[in-house]
Amino acid sequence: MAATTTAFGVSLLGLTQQPVGEDMAARSAETLRWVHHARDHGFDYLTTGQHFLTTPLQQLQAVPVLARLIPESGRMRLAPTLLAPLHNPVDLAETLGSLDVLSGGRLTLSFALGYRDEEYLAFGVRRAERVERMAAVIRTLRALWSGEEVSSDEPWWQLRNAKVTLRPAQRPHPPIWIAANADAAITRAARWGLPWNINAHADLTTVARQVRLYRAAAAAAGHDPDIALPIEREMYCGSSQETAFQEAGPYLAAKYDSYARWGQHKALPGRDDFTAPVRELSRDRFIVGDAEHCASEVRRYLDLGIGYAHFRMNWPGMPLGQAMDSMSRFAEQVLPEL
Repeated sequence: MAATTTAFGVSLLGLTQQPVGEDMAARSAETLRWVHHARDHGFDYLTTGQHFLTTPLQQLQAVPVLARLIPESGRMRLAPTLLAPLHNPVDLAETLGSLDVLSGGRLTLSFALGYRDEEYLAFGVRRAERVERMAAVIRTLRALWSGEEVSSDEPWWQLRNAKVTLRPAQRPHPPIWIAANADAAITRAARWGLPWNINAHADLTTVARQVRLYRAAAAAAGHDPDIALPIEREMYCGSSQETAFQEAGPYLAAKYDSYARWGQHKALPGRDDFTAPVRELSRDRFIVGDAEHCASEVRRYLDLGIGYAHFRMNWPGMPLGQAMDSMSRFAEQVLPEL
């Protein structure tokens, strides 16, 4: 079931997340060039993510980055993924409401549980409570954005007739997606009636099975089972199949080595091994190849009912010019076919 129309987005993480020792001021300037390039090539939105204590990488945080990019991004929407259990809903309501107002109502939110013990420990969040806390954060955030007084007696905060007076430009609030890996988390998003933001890491067979799982759970909960879903994929469009792997392979391999250290593969439902050779790892998972191959691979995902497809087209350490060439090739040779 292909979505009627699909919006296409570009990730910022290949620039805003870099090896320790990189000049982040210089990479910030390159981020502006990257955003201008995406804007001028017709992409619809920007995505970025959130992690803390990211050794061996360093990372610019999502909200200040997107605030800086408001005047640079034209009409593109801004879509951060934030680790909901680590946040207070009042802070989110005020901060993200400000970002939506400043951007003219261009904010889309994606919330994730997270999976790294270092982050839970640093923020004083018990791993066993993360699902309950995430649900409470989203529930309270939406209530605060209603403009009504909110009372909330949770283990982590207490609100007594609290009222957020700065409301988002979008009413009742910006769109909310749920980023998830595990079957239980995907089913939960469906029960909440919120779109599942499909991760970049699972292979196509897993994604297809989980899309069916999501749609069945949504229907059972009385929500629209045919809602258009967002997805992230790793993408590199080269002049040939072999050139694409030669150019992107080293950076993809380094990135997934970091994921392996963080335990990202353990959050997936299968037995994925992120230490596998990059060509093996990429099969039915990453979109790396020439324009014809990229178009064919993207169509396989669109047939699942994808309404928003965002691509990570560069990775930490990759030269900007190389990544921009790939983006241009994709925009000029693949997007018109889609």
